[in-house]
Amino acid sequence: AYDIVCNGNEIGGGSIRIHRRDIQERVFATMGIEEAEAQEKFGFLLDAFAYGAPPHGGIAFGWDRITALLAKMDSIRDVIAFPKSGGGFDPLTGAPAPITPEQRREAGVDAVPAEDVRPGG
Repeated sequence: AYDIVCNGNEIGGGSIRIHRRDIQERVFATMGIEEAEAQEKFGFLLDAFAYGAPPHGGIAFGWDRITALLAKMDSIRDVIAFPKSGGGFDPLTGAPAPITPEQRREAGVDAVPAEDVRPGG
């Protein structure tokens, strides 16, 4: 992994992606994923490495951070067009919003709103 730093401020970063099966298998082992589970869940990836994935990487700039630095702002929230609140609320869209019973069934989500939860039950 690598970072791009400007006057002590990280403005971007990236990394070289894993492109060898043996290294990916070691990562899975470190994560506690057994060989059989890795093959079941990520076999497509592990098998693809047999064809010789080339070394490759990526980089991304944090344009919100760069903009905050240029504007001499302490927080990127002051320069983001649609910032989230500290609690993750989006004032523009009102997200997160409750979902309908139909959406809940479709998504396979079973949730009880906090006000409907009774102690011990």
